[in-house]
Amino acid sequence: MEKTIAASSINIIDNANLDRIEKPTMNANKANNEAPKLMVEHLENSGNSPSEHGVRIVRIEEYKQAAMTLAEAFSEDEVAMYFIDTPDRQHWTKEQKWNLHVQILEYVTYAHCLKGLVTTAGEDYGCVALWCLTHTPRPGDMNRMPPGKNMDDYLTIFRSGLWRLFYQLSAEGKKRFFTEFLPLLHDTKAGILGPRDDDSWYLVYLGTKEAARGQGLARKVVERVTQLADAQKKVCYLESSNEKNPAIYKKWGFTLARKIHLQRAAKNVELDIMVREPKPTTVEPVKAMEDDEDIRAAVEA
Repeated sequence: MEKTIAASSINIIDNANLDRIEKPTMNANKANNEAPKLMVEHLENSGNSPSEHGVRIVRIEEYKQAAMTLAEAFSEDEVAMYFIDTPDRQHWTKEQKWNLHVQILEYVTYAHCLKGLVTTAGEDYGCVALWCLTHTPRPGDMNRMPPGKNMDDYLTIFRSGLWRLFYQLSAEGKKRFFTEFLPLLHDTKAGILGPRDDDSWYLVYLGTKEAARGQGLARKVVERVTQLADAQKKVCYLESSNEKNPAIYKKWGFTLARKIHLQRAAKNVELDIMVREPKPTTVEPVKAMEDDEDIRAAVEA
């Protein structure tokens, strides 16, 4: 099970913005406790062991292990390689490209540990999912993350290492990432969801190690959030870069909304945009969160 990066929650970084990034003074442990507080509260009390559903929260100190699962799952993904395997990087070795691929996923995973939700199921991080829960922003909030959980605030960009991409990607890679990919994903999501873009669950990454496939882990990870989304009456959204995945996502209640294409390479890269409308449920949101307090911790922070 693979899915492409969905980065419309990450702001475009340029030299002007980089100049404004200041060295953080916030204690790292304090920031981690305050960020997805609602989601990790229960797991802190229970030793961060898997819930009865076999899904648990990934702590910030585990971000590299979670990112490695995604790196393995996306090792041959066309979108993941779209920014790395460029004509002006033909002289790079496979090892150099792999190292940058891993670093990108480490940056994104760390950012979601800080301001989103990272969950895993199975042994040794067999399946990993990155989620964003978007709310209508308060005055002064940046983009569409929950109040106080902006994925593109400068502290998060600095601490996660996302700012390094402006220097690590090649000239063509930067054009593909910053001027084509990010705007396309941002505008597509806003266009499809409309006003609900500010009140939705966003599956950014979903990846399963090859050795862990066939165990139903991806379904468990996804359904922990879609069940809550149903109780909250919230829509779920994703982009998929694997042609095999839409049929799987349809079994989980997602429908195809649109196809989009990245067009700067010799061959266009297609992404399937899928939406899951909330399903009727008799479970109240509060009850759903009581049954899974780790979810509650991220929603109410």
